Amino acid sequence: MLQPIRRSDPTPDINVLVVDDIEKNLLAMEALLSRPGMRILKAASGDEALEMLLVEEVALILVDVQMPGMSGYEFAELVRGNPHTRAIPLIFMTAAVGEQQRSFRGYQAGAVDFLQKPVDGDVLRSKVGVFAELFAQKKQLSMQLEELRQALKVNEMFTAVLGHDLRNPLAAVMNGSELLLRISEDPKVNAVATRIRSSSRRMEKMVSQLLDVARIRSGKLELDTRDGNYELVAQRIAEELRAGGQPGRVVITLEGSAEGRFDTDRIGQVFSNLLANALQHGELDAPVRLDIDGSDPEEIRITISNRGVIPAAMLPQIFTPFRSGGDKGSPGGLGLGLYIVKNFVDAHGGVIAVRSDELEGTVFCIRMPRKAA
Repeated sequence: MLQPIRRSDPTPDINVLVVDDIEKNLLAMEALLSRPGMRILKAASGDEALEMLLVEEVALILVDVQMPGMSGYEFAELVRGNPHTRAIPLIFMTAAVGEQQRSFRGYQAGAVDFLQKPVDGDVLRSKVGVFAELFAQKKQLSMQLEELRQALKVNEMFTAVLGHDLRNPLAAVMNGSELLLRISEDPKVNAVATRIRSSSRRMEKMVSQLLDVARIRSGKLELDTRDGNYELVAQRIAEELRAGGQPGRVVITLEGSAEGRFDTDRIGQVFSNLLANALQHGELDAPVRLDIDGSDPEEIRITISNRGVIPAAMLPQIFTPFRSGGDKGSPGGLGLGLYIVKNFVDAHGGVIAVRSDELEGTVFCIRMPRKAA
């Protein structure tokens, strides 16, 4: 569970860098801008300012245009050319009057504003205050984002550990239910054992989904690609669904070659999720079709269709995890089945899409490269 975001205390001062070759101007700017929470850094040249930027984090730079040696424009171009400093806003200050070309060049160099000397103190304080506030908000958002990242990482680790540790006691429950069904002839005992087996299988599927999601979110999803046959995988999954109590309404067709290089276990999960959804939510007297088109030497096209209809409002979020209303693959699911399907297809370099209407029913279309990376 995500923990409340805690603000880091104490809040560090916000640095404003003033660059001017005249000492009294630097002192005047420091006196004008100094306030609690704001630190004024002073540099007498562009070179000195660049050295400061190597060690100090700065919210705003106020730079004089006309300086001996490195001009304000040259300094701005160097700041903009460094990826670590290019986002720092610059305000140019100049004593020159009525030179529009100078201000135009300043904006070209990356200035966010151009002020005429002598600078109005109230105007300058207001402008600096705005940039300081924006900088503070950016820092706070960055801290919150990092804390959320850490919390998400902890949650994913917790999910993975929980899923792993649940498997052993769950296996014991499943084995116990199977044993009861084999040794008992009491109808009441067998009915209870059947419910236990069914529930434990659903729980096993949820645990597997949680582990898959943890791998996907942490970037640790790996494929074990090898030569295989999509039609054989589809037939195996259809048989497993029949053995698990699903009606035998799956019709598999093949055109061309179903040979390819892919992760047979992951593609098996894709077929299992999509076929289970189609069997559960399709019309009971209509077949569920899994059509494989292997006529293209570079890719394999797979369509899984049934006569059910997905509401139009659900289609844009159909592959979103934890959808409201539960998983479409099983009652009381986690809403992760189609999210995992899409990620497994994406991991192979494939594409999956869905369309659904009253005329055609629901059709999931998958395009897979003949040889996944």
